[in-house]
Amino acid sequence: MFGISKLDLLVIVAYLAGITIFGLYVSRRVKDTGGFFMGNRGFGKALMIAQALTTGTRADYAIGVAGASYQIGMAGIWYQWMWIFSTPFFWLLSPIFRRMRYVTTADFFEERFSKSLGFAYSLFALYMFMLWQGTIIKGAATTITAITSLPENWIIWGVTILFVLFGVAGGLVATVMTDFIQGIFILILSFVLIPFGLNAVGGFSGLHQTLADAPQMFSLIAPKELTLFTIAMLVFSGLVGIVAQPHHMAVAGSGKTEMNCRIGWTYGNFIKRLCTIGWALAGLFAAALVIKGALPKADLDAKRELAFGAMVKLLLPEGLIGLMIAAIIATVIASCASFMIAGSALFTRNLYQRYIRPDGEDSHYLTVGRIVSAIITVGSLLIALYIPTVISATIHFVEMMAFVGVPMWVAIIWRRANSQGAWAGIILGIGTFVIGGNLLHWQKGPQLLISLIISFAATILVSLFTSPVPESRLRRFYGLLHTPVGEEENLKYLDDPHATPPQSKLEEEGHSLLIVDLLRLPGRLNYRRYRLDLIGFGLAWLWVALLLLLGYWITLIGA
Repeated sequence: MFGISKLDLLVIVAYLAGITIFGLYVSRRVKDTGGFFMGNRGFGKALMIAQALTTGTRADYAIGVAGASYQIGMAGIWYQWMWIFSTPFFWLLSPIFRRMRYVTTADFFEERFSKSLGFAYSLFALYMFMLWQGTIIKGAATTITAITSLPENWIIWGVTILFVLFGVAGGLVATVMTDFIQGIFILILSFVLIPFGLNAVGGFSGLHQTLADAPQMFSLIAPKELTLFTIAMLVFSGLVGIVAQPHHMAVAGSGKTEMNCRIGWTYGNFIKRLCTIGWALAGLFAAALVIKGALPKADLDAKRELAFGAMVKLLLPEGLIGLMIAAIIATVIASCASFMIAGSALFTRNLYQRYIRPDGEDSHYLTVGRIVSAIITVGSLLIALYIPTVISATIHFVEMMAFVGVPMWVAIIWRRANSQGAWAGIILGIGTFVIGGNLLHWQKGPQLLISLIISFAATILVSLFTSPVPESRLRRFYGLLHTPVGEEENLKYLDDPHATPPQSKLEEEGHSLLIVDLLRLPGRLNYRRYRLDLIGFGLAWLWVALLLLLGYWITLIGA
């Protein structure tokens, strides 16, 4: 039935029924916009880890990495490991997101710069949410179609209905509570193929023997597509753009405490970096099985993103195929529901409430948020139906987001940054990128590097030679950043220009933030004041080193 066994179908139906009942049960807790959009900022460490893992780990990632690794080897891992060097910075950034106390990233652009920039970012972010959701749906549909005989369009509509049910009914509370369960399915998605793949190719030694004529398949740097310079630029642009991703205000800032936010965002993503190794290995198995004649070379060469689904169909027994399909659907529900809620928050708060009905009741905005959640999905459906490949969408996202991230980094670190500089940095950066790629035909690496340099330079220079931001706006913005969670009584001083806020005791006891104080560090840096930043940042880099060594060691097993 549908190209799968009755047992597989039973597993899928059981998963869908169970997760839907649980999600709708949890959704009864949502009574206001604070719960719908941000979970009332009440999540603990475990739920924050689960949220970061499931929101940032999707089937399209596994499919894209496996497909790339099928063609160019282990280097395909960098389509997701491009963020591995950004992950330690999550430890430093998450308390910034929590202290700003904003609901959306558009709030940042409006409060720090101007209403016009907040409005423009809201439109841009809505487009990115639709692109992400479309990519996720497309990736899941491509894989499930490769496993079953169901038409891709049917799957696109089916999985969309599922995540709309979650998002519209329960908002962030239902999504994050079910993320705990979805996280287990993501781990299954990442690693269940490995033992079956090793058995099919004769272990790691058999894998090396089968691919002996292509030793570059075991290199973490490819001779083409993902060269060292290209990887370096993806890493750099990924770090620059990470702050501007519109869903990160919820992912990084919805914890009950700053430590919950730090641990959740950082280590939820480290689990994802570990999962990425499993996806890359799946691509190597596919390449070996093509050589052995077990998989159709022509089909996978024509569309490499079919490799993951073809592996599932070939290697897994009955029951586990259904479990894998359920895991793929789980990633769609977790990620798309989160993106849909964040997009709804952007529209409701930064467009509808700001410009259409500023004096509505909270219950009215909750209703609008739920309606908009469903409407946003229409755009993502169109993208899912027409987007060419998962990887092309991933690269497009990384490129565009970096130019929006430039003014965010500058504005957090430098008080002189203003709206004119932000506009100049974004417009000139994107303009240079488009002209360099389409008219001057620059290679991707130099194209990104030159464009980002121009974007940073324009942001800084234009800010220097135009009017500064009003001191009242800066006073409140930086006052928030210097008011740790737990000292909310100090917030009452921020709107009074004649009041002097008391010195933060928590900042002096280790809660000061390195990024916020970067330009003042020569006179302020000491271990006691920045203890949490320094310890956590150092430990995170240790995890980066361990993951890189693990990835390299795996390429040597059986050689």
